[in-house]
Amino acid sequence: MVILQLTVAVPVLVAALLAAAGRWLPRLVVDASAVLAVAAVTALAAVTLARSPHGAQVTWLGGWGPGTGVGIPLVADPLAAALALLTALLTLAALMFSWRFFTEVQAIFHTLLLLFLAAMCGFVYTGDLFDAFVFFELMSVVAFALTGYRSEEPSTVHGALNFGIIASLGAYLTLAGIGLVYARTGELGLAAIGRQLPGHGDALVTAAFVLICTGYLVKAAAVPFHFWLADAHAVAPTPVCVLFSGVMVELGVYGIARTYWAAFDGLVPLRGVAVLGAAAALLGAVMCVLQSHIKRMLAYSTISHVGLLLAGVAARSPDALAGTAYSLAGHAGVKAALFLAAGALLNRHETVDEHDLRGRGRSMPVTGAVFLLGALGLAGLPPSGLWAGHAVTEHAAGHIGWWWFTPLAVASSALTAGAVLRVWYRVFRAGPAGDGPPDGGGRGHEDPETRRSLRSLPWTMVAPGAVLLAAGLLSGLIPGGPVATAAAAFADHGAYAGLVLDDSVPQLHAPPADPWTAPGLAGAAVSLLLAVVVAVHALRRPARRSRPDPARPLRRAAHATARRLHALHSGHIGDYAAWLTAGVAVLALLTTRP
Repeated sequence: MVILQLTVAVPVLVAALLAAAGRWLPRLVVDASAVLAVAAVTALAAVTLARSPHGAQVTWLGGWGPGTGVGIPLVADPLAAALALLTALLTLAALMFSWRFFTEVQAIFHTLLLLFLAAMCGFVYTGDLFDAFVFFELMSVVAFALTGYRSEEPSTVHGALNFGIIASLGAYLTLAGIGLVYARTGELGLAAIGRQLPGHGDALVTAAFVLICTGYLVKAAAVPFHFWLADAHAVAPTPVCVLFSGVMVELGVYGIARTYWAAFDGLVPLRGVAVLGAAAALLGAVMCVLQSHIKRMLAYSTISHVGLLLAGVAARSPDALAGTAYSLAGHAGVKAALFLAAGALLNRHETVDEHDLRGRGRSMPVTGAVFLLGALGLAGLPPSGLWAGHAVTEHAAGHIGWWWFTPLAVASSALTAGAVLRVWYRVFRAGPAGDGPPDGGGRGHEDPETRRSLRSLPWTMVAPGAVLLAAGLLSGLIPGGPVATAAAAFADHGAYAGLVLDDSVPQLHAPPADPWTAPGLAGAAVSLLLAVVVAVHALRRPARRSRPDPARPLRRAAHATARRLHALHSGHIGDYAAWLTAGVAVLALLTTRP
């Protein structure tokens, strides 16, 4: 299928042209060229998604077909095609927002975004393990450059270096795991590996899976591989954060799911992924509440929600995978919209610290509405994708005895949504800082990323966030039948091998994934209520007491715990590398069969 090759080739070709001639082209021409290229990729991905349930969407690069041992297939099953479409849509939104956002922007920014899109689409479509590593590394290298785009600031260089070093260490381990698989099977294609590995579920296979997954877990920001994420989001340009939180970290989850079901299905347990995902969900939610820097807060929220995605994958159930797909779509839309709203605040007020912004967002009703609705979406307001995903996944988790998943999902959703609700009230509803006691803790002025502070935001900065927010809040209405069938095909080891190697489309029919259940609606109500409680508690000022306060020891313990958590996120690369080593050891111990 030429259409799959064009999905990757079009952004690469336009990126090459802009890199060569962009410095001499007017800004409008550069913007229009990049947007048209991404729009073309969006159309190609939409066509691929429409065709994927009805015919084999597979192409072999270079004419090397199955059976040669060196063929590189691009494969588009329904979930892969949907993820590629999501990637293109978020890139389109980021580019449109960038039109009026930056103080200065050169064509190299558009070039990097186009290469980032090509790498992400290639990673989603590839059916070759080594080729996945190549696209994965291209994605990472471009992400390093985008993180450090404003390299004149020391904090930006620091955040980009942390990201680059930790992601590179994870990539080296992934490459080592690929080498072990190739040594055992003589194959690099995922489908071919899957047909060779059954019967070889031994220590070498386990070690290979652990090493391969380490790189993906770093990109997915699972605990304890997560330290780079908040540092990178705090310094990366706002449109780049949309892609980082909206789709890049989710690709780490996709990489684990694709590798497991295509090649390692039944050979290794996924309890290590489940434990690290649960830890990320809880720690990310707690750290989210402790932040006053809005971009850092949203980054920790991403860690928490991606942890739930990892737990859904680790459930090893098509139903749980269907719920994970709903959650991914809902999270991408809501989180991207929140980052764009944070960028609007940065444009107007040159800071994203919630204490400095107290009451200063009253003149920005649209941005305030995005924060309010985004918070409700994070809490699981029906019919958002996060609500549908949690409802479906919780039902599937209950069938396998995972009683802990529901309280974990409710707690993490409530904490992350409560933090955003707190920001909404403090920035968009509370009186100015001078109307009451000072909050303290302000982070101060930040260098603007924008051309100038705009009195009213142009439609190019408003429409992308509004559309993405609406999509995230309504994605739970996607029919459950196609989602469940796509998840069943994705999780069917034999179906993927037949699609790639035999050119046969699996005819699977799964019961619809129905989120409209009493437990699902009850869980959403509890999450929303707890999110309000968290926000009110954070906003409430402790009154001066003349009598002893019985809760004072608890407050001291909470403050001490918060200080320790902040100390763990030290920003020192040596600490992060040590945690990565510990994480690999824990993952290996939990993945080894008893």
